[in-house]
Amino acid sequence: MKVVKISSLGCPSCIIMNNVINKIKNTYDFDIEDFDYDFDDVEIFNPGKILPVLIFYKDGTEIARLCGEHKKEEIINILEGEVWKKYYT
Repeated sequence: MKVVKISSLGCPSCIIMNNVINKIKNTYDFDIEDFDYDFDDVEIFNPGKILPVLIFYKDGTEIARLCGEHKKEEIINILEGEVWKKYYT
């Protein structure tokens, strides 16, 4: 699975979510691509205005999107397929 993370250096919610992602990185198998909302060309992802944005891809298809702060369990549910597998398979 691939996760695109769009965040900003001065964003408090982004810092919190970075800590959450770092806690689960070693347990779950996913690749993460970081983009800076202020400097990178992120319009292709249609990020909106609420940061951070986490976009989850399975085999090149977007399967979930989280905007703002979320609990670790919500991310784990997506990584484990609890949210999307009934629609994707």
